[in-house]
Amino acid sequence: MLDNLISEFDRGLRTLFAPASSARPHPDRDVAEAELSAADKRHALGLMRVNHCGEVCAQALYQGQALTARDPAAREALRHAAFEEVEHLAWTERRIRELGGRPSLFNPLWYTGSLAIGVTAGLLGDKWNLGFLQETEHQVGAHLDSHLSKLPAQDDKSRAIVSQMRDDELKHADMAQQLGAAELPLPVKGAMKLSAKLMTVSSYRL
Repeated sequence: MLDNLISEFDRGLRTLFAPASSARPHPDRDVAEAELSAADKRHALGLMRVNHCGEVCAQALYQGQALTARDPAAREALRHAAFEEVEHLAWTERRIRELGGRPSLFNPLWYTGSLAIGVTAGLLGDKWNLGFLQETEHQVGAHLDSHLSKLPAQDDKSRAIVSQMRDDELKHADMAQQLGAAELPLPVKGAMKLSAKLMTVSSYRL
């Protein structure tokens, strides 16, 4: 357990302060950069900053959940999801830099809160742990769908990244369902949506 805690602490530091890397090619690798107005660039940057912050939260959630998961299959599913979220971190981080910005200043705060939520979800038992994974991914998928409609029409590079992220998130949700995820109560789903909204508002500009 101590080794796991040390490993997860190191992973948290790398999530927050070290550049992320991707095993897969970046989804926008073959997409040309478009000419964006200053307003469109600011808007695309804000949306990609939100997406990057969401991936920081996902890392913390899944790390916390994996620490307290009892079933090896559930633990492996959470670690697999976390691995792909690292790739999402790399994609969004590079896109933020290309748009002339930086990640959200609130990332450490959201990481800490998400880690605590993940640990709590795991302590409730594996079916609820997986249920939390499933609902998180469904909400993230809907959130990314909304960003596809909000991104500037000509920003095909950001759109390619967000589209691949959405596809990955929905696969994670399906995986959780196949492993026996429980349906979360409506109040819990509502609280998760409220938390996501607060994260979106805070990280869009800062």
